[in-house]
Amino acid sequence: MNRFRYLILAGILVGAFVYMTTLAQGPRRFFQSFFDKDSPSWSEPTVARGAGLGSDELNNIDIYKTARLATVNITSTVYRRDWFFQVVPQRETGSGVILGEDGRILTNNHVLAGSNKIVVTLSDHSKYDAEVLVRDPSQDLGLIKITPKKKLPFLRLGDSDALQVGQKVLAIGNPFGLEGTLTTGIVSSLGRDIQDEGNRVLEGMIQTDAAINPGNSGGPLLDSQGSVIGINTAIYGPGGNIGIGFAMPINRAKSMLSDYKAGRSFKRPRLGVEVAYVTGDLAEALQLPAEGGLLVQGLVRGSPAATAGIRGPRQWVVVGNTEVGIGGDLIMAIDGKPADRNDAIVRAIGKKRPGDTVELQVYRDKRTMKLTVKLGESPDEGQF
Repeated sequence: MNRFRYLILAGILVGAFVYMTTLAQGPRRFFQSFFDKDSPSWSEPTVARGAGLGSDELNNIDIYKTARLATVNITSTVYRRDWFFQVVPQRETGSGVILGEDGRILTNNHVLAGSNKIVVTLSDHSKYDAEVLVRDPSQDLGLIKITPKKKLPFLRLGDSDALQVGQKVLAIGNPFGLEGTLTTGIVSSLGRDIQDEGNRVLEGMIQTDAAINPGNSGGPLLDSQGSVIGINTAIYGPGGNIGIGFAMPINRAKSMLSDYKAGRSFKRPRLGVEVAYVTGDLAEALQLPAEGGLLVQGLVRGSPAATAGIRGPRQWVVVGNTEVGIGGDLIMAIDGKPADRNDAIVRAIGKKRPGDTVELQVYRDKRTMKLTVKLGESPDEGQF
């Protein structure tokens, strides 16, 4: 019994000794860790553990790693007169997307316009002088080329005709000179018509809320597969991004690119007709089929449409708060496809060349008929 008591007492004494020793060393360890430069100033594990990345984040990262290498910075030198009528150089900046390992680069025409010298900076910061191969002012597109010292990474072209409002898009460029910037968003709308600085109407643009700023012009707009579906072109209003940006659909560039590849002189086809999309209640109010189509609002004198016998409006009326020209033809289909979008004509003839024909199904005098139109050549030539 006494032996058991002695064991309990010994245990208590040993425990008290360990406790007092630890307590005595505590302040010393605290102050030592505070002043020791090699000691961490936190008590958490030394290995940080992230919450992990979602599938959408990983998709963004993968696309950026590839597309960044194929996106370039373009600096053009333009000589202008100042207030004292002296000729001074001004630097304009933009972006571009590499289309081939041999150095072909697609960008906006306005990035190149009036330039005396064009310099391309790659992602590795190497610089090359560039030459203009072909341009299409009517679509604000231009193709340039550098002579690289190595094979370059390039991006594949997607199909902008298959785009849907709401799908994810990514923009890469050099806004305000900040190279390799990625922004994400969605397709906000399709078929937007906007006016450029030269008062030229750019038809059927992609509207997106992916941030686009000065310096992004000419860079790629990508889908979630990393394919180029547009060329970032303009923003709404002056200054910086307010969530309304516009990109030229990539399919508009394909005829220019294919003509150059085949060694043909590029020319943009023209129909020469102004239209307004009407459908539903508005179409029925105008005594037209409910499925609607493109109602002719004007004809360019001597244009292919006028020569083929397309009829324009005879009078103008106000329906609701919209002024509409009536009495002209309603284009319901183009080459057998419904004319169910504002940019249906632009999309249809964008893949054709001057001299090609297009078949229009029109509604006139309460009956439908088909007219074949031979496309002309746009007066805005796409070649220097």
